[in-house]
Amino acid sequence: MTLETIEIETGPNPTASIIVLHGLGADGNDFVPVAEEFDLSSVGPVRFVFPHGPTRPVTINGGHVMRAWYDILGTDLARREDEAGLRESQALVEALIASETGRGIKAARIVLAGFSQGCAMTFMAGLRHKERLGGLLGMSGYLPLADKTAAERSAANADVPIFQAHGTGDPVIAMSRAVASRDALRALGYTVDWHEYPMQHSVCAPEIADMNRWLLRVLG
Repeated sequence: MTLETIEIETGPNPTASIIVLHGLGADGNDFVPVAEEFDLSSVGPVRFVFPHGPTRPVTINGGHVMRAWYDILGTDLARREDEAGLRESQALVEALIASETGRGIKAARIVLAGFSQGCAMTFMAGLRHKERLGGLLGMSGYLPLADKTAAERSAANADVPIFQAHGTGDPVIAMSRAVASRDALRALGYTVDWHEYPMQHSVCAPEIADMNRWLLRVLG
């Protein structure tokens, strides 16, 4: 499967790429307005890639077919994970990264970003990728297959910068789940730039400003 994407370039001949993975039930259009608020001019032309995720029945939503990187089997995200779906989408994300490197973008100039399910896929694929990436940016999500990360992670990305943000009032993915993911990542030696905001399952203006600063740092 090859995913359809929306692409926005801030100038000709981009020298960096940011791949943004949407959340459950959304599509690639979801984070275009957020990206348009960034000012990354000091790092040169950037290509934003917004893929439309695959469609599948989602158990927790009564089997309704929607865009989802993996199935949600129940409310206990830690105990009942769709490992097969996670690994299928990991391959799709790997193909997105390969497409960018195939167009001349160095892996170290590629940032993988995502919201909610997209955050989970950012951590799932990014920590296992065989070449050092520029950074992993996770919004309102968590670390999937946490108990398998240590064995499966790539040595190349052992020091990859990680930005993780979450809303203190998130009713979809509890703050405790995000904090546990942050702590698991730190226990594995990753440097996690952690941010929390007084919001629900969303993105806010201070978060966009913090992400902008972090992107300038990792791509500068």
